[in-house]
Amino acid sequence: MDSTDLTHYKALVAKLPQLRKEIGKVIIGQQEAISEVLISLLAGGHCLLEGVPGLAKTLMVKTMSDALAMRFKRIQFTPDLMPGDIVGTEVLEDDHETGHKVFVFNRGPIFANVVLADEINRTPPKTQAAMLEAMQEYKVTYGGNDYVLPKPFLIIATQNPIEQAGTYPLPEAQLDRFLLYIKLNYPSEREELEVLKSTTGTARPELQTILSDEDIIQLQKLTRQVHISDELIDYINRLVRASRPADSPSAFVKQWGEWGAGPRAGQALVLCAKARAVLNERFSVIPDDIQALAYPILRHRIALNFRAEAEGITTDQVIKELLSTVK
Repeated sequence: MDSTDLTHYKALVAKLPQLRKEIGKVIIGQQEAISEVLISLLAGGHCLLEGVPGLAKTLMVKTMSDALAMRFKRIQFTPDLMPGDIVGTEVLEDDHETGHKVFVFNRGPIFANVVLADEINRTPPKTQAAMLEAMQEYKVTYGGNDYVLPKPFLIIATQNPIEQAGTYPLPEAQLDRFLLYIKLNYPSEREELEVLKSTTGTARPELQTILSDEDIIQLQKLTRQVHISDELIDYINRLVRASRPADSPSAFVKQWGEWGAGPRAGQALVLCAKARAVLNERFSVIPDDIQALAYPILRHRIALNFRAEAEGITTDQVIKELLSTVK
């Protein structure tokens, strides 16, 4: 990286705290969740948000899109949603030049920079699978033709942990496509009081555009150039391998684990640790980056056995044990 590039990247990175401040004009609290969504964006991945209704999940995503001047689309997943409602469909139209009728592909809401897949677990697996190619390949195939999705491209899916009746659990293959599994908690008493004061009046904050879509693409390139030492890569590798009951040095994991995280989890930890470094205006990864991201990266990649579920053991408890065991 030459000095000109470094100066350019530093100028972009310096805008990231301003971006978080701009989002904070609308979203009170949830700083950890906001950071993790931005990490997912910088790392070029997708994330799954889980939280009870009323925690401003949709507003958070919409606000981030506005501050980044990125095209935003929301898809409400329902039991009768069809794959064509997501990716688009062909319609018969008149060709005014030839006078013939032709099929024209009408692009669906997936063709946006930021797509909110709201309550994704309320639609059948066939429709959920329609997003798989988009999430992995960044394109849509319809009628034998490929349609490239815009860049940057981020899918943020939400699910409600309370109401499970009439829901379709996400298959493991699709869960693994999500870079981060982010859990939203209730706001603190002070934050909730501020929400009540700031959202029930007439004032509406004016958002400024902090970064463009091209800026985000440049930051995504920078993220992959961030330095991470061989020692930290080895630490990540040992952490991921320790999540597998057969290989784990932890008796806790052996007792309660069914299967552990695969190599993709290690890749995600490396890339997201780099993204967290960029978000914190650093150009090298530190151990805190890895430990802070172990939960959202591993919690959907570790499966517990039936005894663990019966005893109320959670994947977060397993991850806590991993972090205390692997040094």
